[in-house]
Amino acid sequence: MIVLLCIGLAKFPQGTVNKRHQSILTEKKDLKNVLTMNNTADTFINNLLQKNPQYFSSILKNAENLKVQIIYTQVDRLKKKKVEFTDHTFNLNTDNYFYPASTVKLPVAILALQKLNELKIAGLDKHSTMITGANGFGQTAVNEDTTSGDGKATIAHYIKKILLVSDNDAFNRLYEFLGQEYINNTLHKMGYADVQIIHRLDVSLTEEQNRQTNPINFLNKAGKVIHSKSAEKSKMIYADRNTKLGDGYLSGGKLVNAPFDFSKKNRLSLQDLHMIVRSIIYPEAVNKKMRFNLTKDDYDFLRKFMSMRPEESASPVYKAPEYWDNYVKFLFYGSEKDKAKPGLKIFNKVGDAYGFLIDAAYFADFKNNIEFFLSATIYCNSDGVFNDDKYDYDTLGFHF
Repeated sequence: MIVLLCIGLAKFPQGTVNKRHQSILTEKKDLKNVLTMNNTADTFINNLLQKNPQYFSSILKNAENLKVQIIYTQVDRLKKKKVEFTDHTFNLNTDNYFYPASTVKLPVAILALQKLNELKIAGLDKHSTMITGANGFGQTAVNEDTTSGDGKATIAHYIKKILLVSDNDAFNRLYEFLGQEYINNTLHKMGYADVQIIHRLDVSLTEEQNRQTNPINFLNKAGKVIHSKSAEKSKMIYADRNTKLGDGYLSGGKLVNAPFDFSKKNRLSLQDLHMIVRSIIYPEAVNKKMRFNLTKDDYDFLRKFMSMRPEESASPVYKAPEYWDNYVKFLFYGSEKDKAKPGLKIFNKVGDAYGFLIDAAYFADFKNNIEFFLSATIYCNSDGVFNDDKYDYDTLGFHF
């Protein structure tokens, strides 16, 4: 995929970018001149892959079996501070299911900030102390977070953990704060109609247990409760899906020779994920209906931690070798553990599980004055068996 990064596509004018995290974009007043997106039906990416057979010949031959999908958005800075977007796709198909893994954490993190804005409670913000209770149904409680500077769990701290290292428990806590109905109904109303985020991650719970969410209290600086959310049960009716993949799966240590059923697993199409990333970087360049209800501080916060390297974080603290410099930056670095490239900022969210590898990113290369969006997914499970921990991430996925 690095080949795509080297073709020198969309350039922005010298002197218009701030090389710090929070301000790599045009100012909001300039975005009033953003043009509508151009959808281009062409063979641009396919031709590019064909011109580099040393990297992509096997991918092209097996694109369907590998479930490869790619979206590239060219960003052109025009005169009078206008910005134009042109989309190119390869093998894009919303009906071709892939397990979204940790990429579902991005919309949930964003919605947590939106929910706080909608509550409009004096003193309640992303830095308010969050105490999560338990109400049975396999739930666990959280009274503190030892990874934060003051030992307190907050919406902000959970979002940091999600964006910096893709923390599963942090996602689960925001899922519990929002609940199934709010997450899915809100995204559907915004135009992300195919999204289904219906379970926690990295915990073994039933469908019924995932419908249940914990009671939560938010405290002000004096320790007084300023908002309470009661335990809830989702009454959401899931859209019918018949999504069975592979040839077998391990269950209880035994091989079951039947396709694995993903019908009750999370769903997030590459197109929706790509647009969600784009809506955070250029909110006024997407349909108004698809914009999140966020403040300028919210946008700055998300952009900062989407692009920050783990070692740059003061709270929480992440150190090598467990968390290396370019951790969770799959599209450019793959599994390489070298130092990050100077001048290149990558604002992204990755996912990897069940043999699926996904990354959706905005690239800002300050050295070469290039910016663009790139999202891709690939299936790395050559034996067709799920839950056997024999996936082809290192031999196939990260090389791609």
